[in-house]
Amino acid sequence: MKKVLVIGSTVADIIIRLNKLPTTGGDVNVRGQKMSLGGCAFNVSQAIDYFGVPYVLYSPEGTGIYADYIRNELKKLNVNRAELNADEPNGCCYCLVEDDGERTFICDHGAEYRYKPEWYEGLNSEEFSCAYICGLEIEENTGDLVIDFLERSGIPFYFAPGPRINEIQKDKMERIFSLRPILHVNAIEAMSFSGAKTLKEAAERLMTKTNNSVIITNGDKGSCCLCFEDKIWYEEPAFKAEVVDTIGAGDSHIGAYIAQRELGKSISESLREANRISSLVVQTEGARINK
Repeated sequence: MKKVLVIGSTVADIIIRLNKLPTTGGDVNVRGQKMSLGGCAFNVSQAIDYFGVPYVLYSPEGTGIYADYIRNELKKLNVNRAELNADEPNGCCYCLVEDDGERTFICDHGAEYRYKPEWYEGLNSEEFSCAYICGLEIEENTGDLVIDFLERSGIPFYFAPGPRINEIQKDKMERIFSLRPILHVNAIEAMSFSGAKTLKEAAERLMTKTNNSVIITNGDKGSCCLCFEDKIWYEEPAFKAEVVDTIGAGDSHIGAYIAQRELGKSISESLREANRISSLVVQTEGARINK
C-alpha cells in the first residue's frame, strides 16, 4: 500500500480551561492548563495511523522550547515524520476551552507553518497515493511552495481550509481548486464561503469550483458528502458523545475518512467511521485519539 502524504503543522497546544471567555477588561481564573501535541497535520496523521494506514507527516520543526517539546513527544509516539528542520523558533497555539467544550484558538505561528523550496525538490510523489493539506499553511508566504508541488506531482489530495477559509488569498484558492481537491469543511465554513442557505446547496456550489467531492461536518448532526462521480448526497448521523472539548474533531474526522477510503471502504462507511472517531476525540482532552 502506498503512503498518505500529510502536509502541515505539528503544534504545541497550550490548553487552558475556563468557565467562559473573558470580556474586554475582564478578570477570570482558569480551571487548569496543560501542554499537548496538536496541529492539523499531526492530528490527521494520528487518525490515519489509528487504522494502520501508512503515512508520512511532512511537518517542519524549528528551535526553542516548543520545538523541543514537539520533537520529544513525536519520538515517544514513533511518528513517521520527514526531517524538515528549520532555524527559526516554533510558535504555539493557546486553546481556550469553555465549559461546553467549545474551543477558541489564539495562534502564534512559527517555523511549524513555513516551508523551504528544497524540501519539495527531492520528494518522490510515486511513494504516495494521496495527500492532505490544510489552509493555515497555504495562507503563509511559503504556501505557494505546497501548491507548486501539488501542481508538479499530480497527486490527488484532500483540502481542509479550516476556519480561515475566507482569509486565504483568492489566487491561492483558485490554484488549489483547479487541481480538483476533495474538500473537507464544517457547516459554518461551507455556508459562509458559498453563500448558500442549505448544506446541500453549499456542497453543490463548492463542487462547481473543485469538480470533486465535498465533505461537510455538522457537529452533533453528523456529516455528509456530495459525491462528484455519481452526484449522490450521502448523510451519516453523529455518535452520542459527552463533550470534553472539540479540539481536533475536524482533523480526526478527515484523517479517519482518508484512512477508510485508502482501505477500500465506501463513502457511507467512511463517513460513519469518521463520525465515530471524531466522537471519541471530543470526549478526551486535546486532539489525540485514545487507543
